[in-house]
Amino acid sequence: MNLLLSYCLFAVFATIANIVSQDVTLRFYSGPFALIMSVGVGTAIGLVTKYLLDKRYIFRYRTSGIGHESKIFMLYAVMGVFTTSVFWAFEFGFHFIFDDKMMRYLGGIIGLAIGYWIKYQLDKKYVFIIKGIKC
Repeated sequence: MNLLLSYCLFAVFATIANIVSQDVTLRFYSGPFALIMSVGVGTAIGLVTKYLLDKRYIFRYRTSGIGHESKIFMLYAVMGVFTTSVFWAFEFGFHFIFDDKMMRYLGGIIGLAIGYWIKYQLDKKYVFIIKGIKC
């Protein structure tokens, strides 16, 4: 399977994990800040899912221990700060404009798609580097 197709499939999988975990969170909790909490849970689930898939199958990157793994994950997460803001801007923007759950999720999906494209560019340049050689 080519790299672009794999990356797209993994982005779709991580997006589904994100949106489903948001929905599950809202089904179990409807108290104060429920929407913000659900988006946070979805973001965390999506981040870990995408990291594990990207590291292993896209960049074929191997860490040399828990310290190295932690460092790479933190770099991956830091590179995701900007792209997460793109995702959240779309999701919350659609929420406030349309006031509809399905439209909020559509905004989230659009934001994630844009964010994942940017994230790939950042990850290949700054995160998954082997002995100073870009992947």
